[in-house]
Amino acid sequence: MRKGYFLLLLFFIIALCSCATIPPVEKPPAVGKVPSKETVPAYRKTTIHEVGPGETAWRISKMYDVPIGEIVKANNLRDASKIKMGQKLVIPNATSASPVIALYPNKKWKYIIIHHSATDIGSALSIHHGHERRGFIEGLGYHFLIDNGTLGKADGQIETSPRWTKQQNGAHCKAGEMNYKAIGICVVGNLNQEKLTKKQMDSLVALVNTLRKYYHIPIKNIIGHGEVKGAKTECPGRLFPEKEFYKRLKRDTQTLESVRGRIG
Repeated sequence: MRKGYFLLLLFFIIALCSCATIPPVEKPPAVGKVPSKETVPAYRKTTIHEVGPGETAWRISKMYDVPIGEIVKANNLRDASKIKMGQKLVIPNATSASPVIALYPNKKWKYIIIHHSATDIGSALSIHHGHERRGFIEGLGYHFLIDNGTLGKADGQIETSPRWTKQQNGAHCKAGEMNYKAIGICVVGNLNQEKLTKKQMDSLVALVNTLRKYYHIPIKNIIGHGEVKGAKTECPGRLFPEKEFYKRLKRDTQTLESVRGRIG
């Protein structure tokens, strides 16, 4: 009797130990949706971030999903509120860059104007300095910039200009007085010579859809720089995929949440 009880107890112990070695089966995330952090851990690594125009420690913290305290410690910062434009920060255990776009109640935004930088490379910082040299008092004239994977920025990364966070007028389109009523979005690249990258297009569609829905901007008021009456320019370039862009604006219901985790 005692032997039989011992054998039965041993059987259950072996069975329990065996179950403990079997990993849980997880369903793959649905296509086009952000994988849940609970089921698919974000890939993390230490990265170097160059502080762009108007960026704060809080914004950088949210961008890489890293607590401000860890950024302060990794860079021996005395005051996180005093980081400087162009400063390079070590971001420990960072995810890929995600867009952090604040939406402000404001009735002035009636249009969205699309531009290209007409340069092979670029970032908010480099274009900011370029605009300063051209005499723009506030520097970077756009409200948003969508990177092409150059100058240390990820392909499709969305950078926010101080003009947006301060809700200032743009300096991107004088024609039609668009600087006072239009949100300016610039994609990095010379679209007279090269095509928009897939990640740039995904980010552009998501950003425009987010903005137009919040500010109730009709699709007919989302136009390229060269389409503005009185503007004498080919911007956003001969190769800008206009038909695909408008088709996706109408078709896609996705907003910025759908591009999180897919930039980089």
